[in-house]
Amino acid sequence: MDQAFLEIVKKEFIEQRKQILASLEARNNEMKDLVKPIASGDEVDVASDANDIATLTSLGAQDAAMLERINAALDRINQGTYGRCVKCGKEIPMERLTVLPYAVMCVPCASEEERRNR
Repeated sequence: MDQAFLEIVKKEFIEQRKQILASLEARNNEMKDLVKPIASGDEVDVASDANDIATLTSLGAQDAAMLERINAALDRINQGTYGRCVKCGKEIPMERLTVLPYAVMCVPCASEEERRNR
């Protein structure tokens, strides 16, 4: 694996992680603000707030999943296994990692896994 590429990817992962953590913190604060007034609002306000909470929860889950993928990729970089397919052990092409930097499988193994999970 090209060391310069690894450094670039690592910096990008760290920056993305910072952004996601900041976003999750902001959503957490928004959630706290929404939960407080629910008991005192009318039915429309309560329904609107409940919808906002559901949206924030869904977005938070998506961010949490992305954070998990980023942390796993950073762990693989630190362990020296980044860029290797977890299934067959072959090197994942740089083109794939450029498009999907947290990929854990090469295209053939990922395709096989998708077919199996259908």
